[in-house]
Amino acid sequence: MTVFYCAKCGAELTPDLQELSDAPYVSVHGRDRHRKTRLAPSTAPRGSYVIDPEPWGAPFVAPDAQTVDVQGSRALLMPPDMTGMVPAGPRNSVIVHPEDVPSLRLTGALGIHQGCRGPLGTGGRNMACACGVLVATLVADCMGPHELHLDPLRTYAFTVDTPT
Repeated sequence: MTVFYCAKCGAELTPDLQELSDAPYVSVHGRDRHRKTRLAPSTAPRGSYVIDPEPWGAPFVAPDAQTVDVQGSRALLMPPDMTGMVPAGPRNSVIVHPEDVPSLRLTGALGIHQGCRGPLGTGGRNMACACGVLVATLVADCMGPHELHLDPLRTYAFTVDTPT
């Protein structure tokens, strides 16, 4: 099991989480049918995490032959002036269920990076630890994925091997 911490202050950010080998496919048709949130199910189920090996999040760049773009249910809805751009952010971000990190708080005015139901995730880190450091990016608009990316440079993991 693995617990994630803030690299600046050492605050525990998550409970014990189980690593998944790959991000599960989440259907965009599985959105909240009760119309409470209209969000898709989270990419990572509660109690789990997955490492995203591809560049993710801000900054965004024009695609070239070397660029890998996230497709399908994990494609971000881009603001109009960023249409066609692809992520060039850090590799190996940690995707967790947003409710597994209750101590983080959404910060700042999101402006064009705010969707109808929540942040698009295109404006960079938008979730802060209690110490004030921006450690994660929440994506929670109704037209894109529903996931929280822990920044691999601003968080760290402590893993305890459990006997089988």
